[in-house]
Amino acid sequence: MNKPIIIIGAGDHASVLLDILLGQKKDVIALTSVNDSRTDLYNIPIISDETVIHNYAPNTVSLVNGIGSVGSLQLRKSVYDKFKSLGYVFSNVIHESAIISPRAIIEDGVQVLAGAIINNDAIIKFNSIINTKTSVDHGCVIGSHVHIAPGCTLSGCVNIGACSHIGTGSSVIQGIKIGDNVLVGAGSVVIKDIPNNVKAFGSPAKVKSDMMRLRGGTIV
Repeated sequence: MNKPIIIIGAGDHASVLLDILLGQKKDVIALTSVNDSRTDLYNIPIISDETVIHNYAPNTVSLVNGIGSVGSLQLRKSVYDKFKSLGYVFSNVIHESAIISPRAIIEDGVQVLAGAIINNDAIIKFNSIINTKTSVDHGCVIGSHVHIAPGCTLSGCVNIGACSHIGTGSSVIQGIKIGDNVLVGAGSVVIKDIPNNVKAFGSPAKVKSDMMRLRGGTIV
């Protein structure tokens, strides 16, 4: 029997997930928010994280991570880690129009949005987002807590490290390795490997900044 769902977060990304889940007739009982004056979203109540922890035991609900990656590459990860440490389980959210090979591996808490394609032997690790109309080709490995933004194209056997963000409309050629905690700017074309902890953008993409100076910046 499917458990009731609580979405952690109530912002824009959470609203997209809620729309998908309601369209699939899932039992969404609440969203959470911090310092939000609203009491509901689409008639689903908004509560606090503390209310979840105090009123809903981990074995009674499933969670969905509604935090996107605007403003911080680490916030989505911290939410996931916090609730996992308390014994909660995060459900996948898969839009009905997504195409996923039966030979792809999708770990827990992954979100695959409308029109996305994931081909054979791809691995999508936990708590990652494959956003609208993104294409992930054969043999790609997408690390944990990664956000592949709308309209990206990853050719075969691309490897993306944990906590990285690939900006809207970017393309990555086959066999490229992108490190951990990398921000690839919107519309970039990646034709060379990118190391950990940097920002890269352009066509072709070039490393521009050390991510240590980008904490709290806006992701594009």
